[in-house]
Formats: sequence, C-alpha cells, structure tokens
Amino acid sequence: MEISMAMVKELRERTQAGVMDCKKALQETNGDIDKAITLLREKGLAAAAKKAGRVANEGIVDSYIHAGGRIGVLIEVNCETDFVAKNETFRTLVRDLAMQVAASRPLYISRDQIPESVLEEERSVYAATARNEGKPEHIIGRIVEGRLERFYKEVCLLEQPFIKDPDKTVEDLVKETIATLGENISVRRFTRYEMGEGLRDQ
Repeated sequence: MEISMAMVKELRERTQAGVMDCKKALQETNGDIDKAITLLREKGLAAAAKKAGRVANEGIVDSYIHAGGRIGVLIEVNCETDFVAKNETFRTLVRDLAMQVAASRPLYISRDQIPESVLEEERSVYAATARNEGKPEHIIGRIVEGRLERFYKEVCLLEQPFIKDPDKTVEDLVKETIATLGENISVRRFTRYEMGEGLRDQ
C-alpha cells in the first residue's frame, strides 16, 4: 500500500514520533493508523514525546575537533539524571550531535529560535526572487513558505538530515534516544568554530 505524506502527518500529530518512524510503522501495518499507533507505543517512540515536557537539568558539555584542528564544536545536551548523563548511549548521541554541528553548520537548534527579523528578511528575498522569476502573484505566498521550509532544514539542527543516516532527521535521532533511555533529552546550546572565520571581514 502507498503510504501518503498525509497519513504520516496524521500519525505524527497523534504520536509526536519522528517522520521516518511513522512511515515505517504505517508500512509495517499496511496503512492502518490505529495499529501503527500501537506499534509505536510498543517501541516506546510515542512515549518519547510525552517525556519531552519533563525538566532536563543534568547532562554533559562535549567537544568535537575536526579536519586537523580547523573546525571545533562545543555542545551542551541535557537529560534528567546523572545516571543517564554517564550512559554510553547518551554520550554517543552527544558526540553525534557535535559532529552534526561541525559538518552541517546549523545556526539554531530549532525554528522557534530564529528571530522574526531573520524570517522577514528571508521571506522578502524569496518573494523578490519569485517575482524576478516571473511567478504569478497569487502563488508567491506558497513559494515563499516552501522555500522557508527548506531554509529551516538548512539552519535548524533538529530539522537537518542526520549525517550518518540522511533518511532520519536529528530530531528523529534524539527522540529515538529518549525512547531508548526513558528520559527527556534536550539540546541546550552549541558553538561552532572554524579556523580563520571572520578574519577577512576585519
């Protein structure tokens, strides 16, 4: 059975599980939403979303150095207990997230961190570009929103394709780890350094 994006979207809204997890569950249950919900619950992925509201005030700050010392990342990832902070699965996640920041250059953790002024500037550029391309005025709004979605996937860490498995997003990876460890996990902040960055502007 063909699994449509509308079916995936509905399942995701009802479970908050990751996109790829929803798609796989629908494929395994031949498109039956209720059975897919049960399957996700059995795997613990639906429950992961419920843990997202819990306070995460433990965790670690980790670093990653790449390309012979030319790129460096510092990242803070939080969890609920010191026990999980010392867990190898959690530490592997943090290392993977630091590598992701080094390789994919996100500017924000999630779209809600992007300042409205930045979004307005992007919308303005996309609208002007669409007009220059000769697009009809009545569809420019849809074009702008489509290009904005691509912008989110480029600049937001959680929305980027995971470098080790591009079929899932970084958010999917975090939710899978929440399901495995049974605790809320949140990326609090990161800083990326690149050798010589900004020197030409001075």
